[in-house]
Amino acid sequence: MDTFTPVITLHALAASYVLVLGPLQILRRRRDLAHRVLGTTWLIAMLTVCISSFWIAPDGFSWLHGLSIWTLVCMVAAIAGIRAGIVSIHRGFMVGSYLGTLAAFTFAALVPSRLIPQLLRSEPLVAAATAVGVVVVVLIVHLSVVRAAGRSPQRMLDEVGA
Repeated sequence: MDTFTPVITLHALAASYVLVLGPLQILRRRRDLAHRVLGTTWLIAMLTVCISSFWIAPDGFSWLHGLSIWTLVCMVAAIAGIRAGIVSIHRGFMVGSYLGTLAAFTFAALVPSRLIPQLLRSEPLVAAATAVGVVVVVLIVHLSVVRAAGRSPQRMLDEVGA
């Protein structure tokens, strides 16, 4: 695996989104409409990370693929927990999924033969620009959703001309 294929690029961008948005969701005190909307985007990104991982298999199935399967199970448990009104189950599985993603990223970033260290050595400007770009996108999405969710539904309809 020497290059960033479209699947690897999608996987890396979705994982970056998950890693940046995760702490904003976990540390944000209010559990409101913005939390649910941002959580949905986080869940979609996490599903993208897990599913795309199965197409990144130059050496076959690895523990990272097992982590993807476990994360998919955790996402189902987290959604079931919150739908049942059991916040502690939801929080535990979501925080655990975030920590698992952080562990996988740490592994990918520290093993010299993996693509992240190779990119940092060969194209540090591309790596830095991509990281900054993801952070900016997450902050814009986060601030936009939090701001929009704070408005009344009627005011939002008035603003879009409906």
